[in-house]
Amino acid sequence: MTLEDLGYNIELENYRKDQNLDSFVVGRVISEHKERYIVKTTEKEYEGEIIGNLRFSAHKRSDFPAVGDWVAISEYDNNKVLIHSVFPRKTIIERQAVGKLGEKQIIATNIDYAFIVQAVDRDFNINRLERYLTICNSSKVKPIIILNKIDLINDTELSKLITIVQERIKQVPVIPISNESQKGIERLKKNIEKGKTYSLLGSSGVGKSTLLNNLSGKQLMKTNEISTSTNKGRHVTSHRELLVLENGGILIDNPGMREVGIADSTDGLDITFEAIVELSKNCKFKDCTHKTEINCAVLSALDNGEIDENSYENYLKMEREKEHFESTVTERRKKDKDFGKMVKNYKKDRKLNKY
Repeated sequence: MTLEDLGYNIELENYRKDQNLDSFVVGRVISEHKERYIVKTTEKEYEGEIIGNLRFSAHKRSDFPAVGDWVAISEYDNNKVLIHSVFPRKTIIERQAVGKLGEKQIIATNIDYAFIVQAVDRDFNINRLERYLTICNSSKVKPIIILNKIDLINDTELSKLITIVQERIKQVPVIPISNESQKGIERLKKNIEKGKTYSLLGSSGVGKSTLLNNLSGKQLMKTNEISTSTNKGRHVTSHRELLVLENGGILIDNPGMREVGIADSTDGLDITFEAIVELSKNCKFKDCTHKTEINCAVLSALDNGEIDENSYENYLKMEREKEHFESTVTERRKKDKDFGKMVKNYKKDRKLNKY
């Protein structure tokens, strides 16, 4: 195996030389769980920990390594390494951190394509698909929609679902598959390129781990049986993990996400809801909210059936989330700045009182 097989390229090598990291070994983070890392090199896999300087210079969680990152390492034990530096990230898939206002959570880095997996039975939710698309579009990651469990519905029902998706989501490949019957798996394999990194995104129980096993031809990830009461697979994956497939593709399996919160995703929303954004350019007011304004081009198109009402509502909801996230970040920055001023003034007053 070479570094190129793991996705390494000339830009990363140039960075390594420019930063005088030639003396370190290069590896890729393939697993991370509560700041415990597994780093893969061309030779083997190591347990990794970050050096103190990297830890103390970190200002936020995203400054720490994440699955998909390229890192400079040095071996200090037979199976252990120290992580000295994180290379610049080409792409970052992230969402609003659950339960932490104004903070982001990295899902994976250096991703080329995202497989957005959704089951076609009772779990199907096109609004959620648009959320995943927005996250991908914000990250400049190319999305591919995977409709799984097609063995649970007939061809007519499947055709209707595909039509629904394609009418709301333009120019994104849709591949129907069945992990059970293997239908569509070979077609999906043909979309996987050597040296490219793919991230599996989707809710718990949609069949991501089973899909990874089918793509690899091996039982790489543990899976559980389908629940007879819900037709859902019981969720197994508890942390992110990167795996190299035999055909040369690199796949990251992620835990199922119950919440797909939108952060500062202006570009992502503009791409996902391109039709609405284009219409908004014809609104009478530049700051039109597309809710009650006179001569709103978006509302006119909605009344005329030119845009889907559910997609419109989903857009407004995610726009509100984005604005709330941004206002929270601004508020936190102001509080931090005010606190810094207070500490500075306190130190200044103490110094003056001494004299």
